[in-house]
Amino acid sequence: MEFTPAKLNLFTFFKLPSAFWSGVRVKSISPEVCEVTVKHRWFNQNPFNSMYFAVQAMAAEFTTGALVMYQIKESKKNISMLVAQNKSVFTKKATGRITFTCNQGTAIKETIQNAVATNEGQTIWLTSIGKNEKGEQVSEMQFEWTIKVRA
Repeated sequence: MEFTPAKLNLFTFFKLPSAFWSGVRVKSISPEVCEVTVKHRWFNQNPFNSMYFAVQAMAAEFTTGALVMYQIKESKKNISMLVAQNKSVFTKKATGRITFTCNQGTAIKETIQNAVATNEGQTIWLTSIGKNEKGEQVSEMQFEWTIKVRA
């Protein structure tokens, strides 16, 4: 698969339908950075009139996962990936359009190179920051990804 916003958004429709229907959309992707947006709507709200935490988590995880998939493709190796654990901090009500950003593509590339060189599983903590339209941080989410070369 080519890594463009349109292709990744089509991917969400078929492989992550709950993210797609909640409004999670890839805005941009490069080897280093992935940005995903999601707009607070009736469909993805919580009882407190802000975005449900799980919708934020889907968008945040997708910024990290898309970068891992991108770097795996670049490596041309058969590599598995899986989230082992996650942590979240919510600092402000998520209303309006929230943009999640992960900028750790270089660290992911190095982790994949280590997995290939050692033929041992590797882990990496990746962070995605969610900001509202005013540029204010609403959440920070961290995901521990496990990466392993398949036999």
